[in-house]
Amino acid sequence: MTAPTLPGLAPDPVPPADPVTIPADVAPAPGTRAARLALPMSRKVLTEMAAEYGVCLHPVTLRRTDLHSGLTEVVDLPCGSTREDKCEPCAKRARRLRQTQIREGWHRADEPAPGPQAATDAQRELILLRAHLEFARDEAQRAAQFDQLPDIDDAIGEVEEAIAAEGLRGAVAPSHDQDDDDSHGRRKRSTRRRQDAPDLPRKKVEPRTVGKVYTAPDGTEHRPSMWLSLTLDTYGRVLPDGTPVNPSTYDYRRAAWDAVHFARLLDRFWQNLRRCAGWNVQYAGCVEPQRRLAPHAHFAIRGTIPRAVLRQVAAATYHQVWWPPADEPAYTLDRPPVWDTDRAQWIDPDSREPLRSWADALDLIDTNPDAQPAHVVRFGPQVHAEGVTPGTVHANRTIGYITKYITKSAADCHKPETDRQRDHLDRLWHQLRVTPCNERCANWLLYGIQPKKAHGRLQAGRCKGKVHQRATLGIGGRRILVSRDWSGKTLADHRADARAWVRNLLGVTTGATDADTVGQDDPPAYAWEMARPEDPDIPPLQHRLLKALSQRAQWKAALLAARDRAATTDPTADRPATH
Repeated sequence: MTAPTLPGLAPDPVPPADPVTIPADVAPAPGTRAARLALPMSRKVLTEMAAEYGVCLHPVTLRRTDLHSGLTEVVDLPCGSTREDKCEPCAKRARRLRQTQIREGWHRADEPAPGPQAATDAQRELILLRAHLEFARDEAQRAAQFDQLPDIDDAIGEVEEAIAAEGLRGAVAPSHDQDDDDSHGRRKRSTRRRQDAPDLPRKKVEPRTVGKVYTAPDGTEHRPSMWLSLTLDTYGRVLPDGTPVNPSTYDYRRAAWDAVHFARLLDRFWQNLRRCAGWNVQYAGCVEPQRRLAPHAHFAIRGTIPRAVLRQVAAATYHQVWWPPADEPAYTLDRPPVWDTDRAQWIDPDSREPLRSWADALDLIDTNPDAQPAHVVRFGPQVHAEGVTPGTVHANRTIGYITKYITKSAADCHKPETDRQRDHLDRLWHQLRVTPCNERCANWLLYGIQPKKAHGRLQAGRCKGKVHQRATLGIGGRRILVSRDWSGKTLADHRADARAWVRNLLGVTTGATDADTVGQDDPPAYAWEMARPEDPDIPPLQHRLLKALSQRAQWKAALLAARDRAATTDPTADRPATH
């Protein structure tokens, strides 16, 4: 018998029955919503297949118009992105291209770049004419004939243009306007080495880029190379997941400053290494963050260098940042300095006094004999170096290791999975937000200094520099670092080599192109312009992806058939890694 319920009151809830468990392997009933959701999306399958065949997922659409016939054609070009989160096929293609560049330049036995050609008589005559004009300008300036300087400067400009048109690269001398500007803004710093840095032996750098050849007892010759890893110093003890043991004592400020100036430290290292080794050491590598989010670099080095020399050079390498002191901020992001429109200066919000200018802040450093740099960047004690023999599995594995993260942003190399990792990333990013990145950075306002060429649009803590972004972790500039004489080719040359290999394998011959038949003085044959997606002559993206997918599938089938035919006639034939 159930208890009676009073009017206006709900009865006691009935205990729920035991939930019915449905086996996981039972398929949903046909025609239901669950069954429809279990089916794959056709557009997603198209995108996956396009990425599998190397079709760009976000092509750049151009409209090409033939100026002779008036015919218009829509052309899709690859976006060329190097990030997987933007376009995975283009990023993988760029990664393979970098791997080919490293492979071709790593174990070279000859010099990749030939020496410059001898100057022609016409080029030498232009240089002599430039010298006469410089002499005439100096004489006019000594004689106080300043009315003649504009005419001489105009003549110098014409000769400079003629020198560039004749085929000489670079400028013969800096312009006189640049000399006047540098004479007022140039500041000299002492090049004397720090007392706390070990000395380095210095040799005359030989003009060679290939390594040493070693001869085995059986008479065989070997030309090994190396790969090197450089790491910054510690900022506190960290756990295996990269988070600090004690976040309150972890030096986030030094970590941020080191990350911002890490590229300059690497430049100093290669300068010191070449002077210490005595030859023009060539390198190719990548900068990426560690699990603790501090940048480090992996490099392939042509030739061999003793490990003791590498450690000695790393320990003696440093970079001094001669900026105004920025230890403690004078203002906060909630109450920063304000811009005075009348005086065109940044002023204190309370006292209304102008902040110290950038030039005055540097003058205080120059006039102080005991002045110290604002920051000094050094490497840590961990310097890992290994020898690599060409043509081995270890060499191919090392190339893959060097280029492992080049298609990812710095923050995506080690994605945070725990709250400790997220908090560690937030603390580092908040410190990077207020760290000055250059002389014109808006963050100098927080330290009571007006940046160089300050203006009213600056916002402290919101500098648009790359190092302040959360995705970069302070790593600004290029993450792929390749020396000038590494492979003797540019990326465009490596792409052309891959296309030439495919054409040769398929037996495709190309005739004269429009660029070969059209002279320099002839008008262009085509007009190019960007096309908008809403234009009526632009097909939908899915139609263009389907067309490109079909084309790629046909190319792949023809390429595989040509490889099979080539393998039957020449078993040693192989394909380049760029394909």
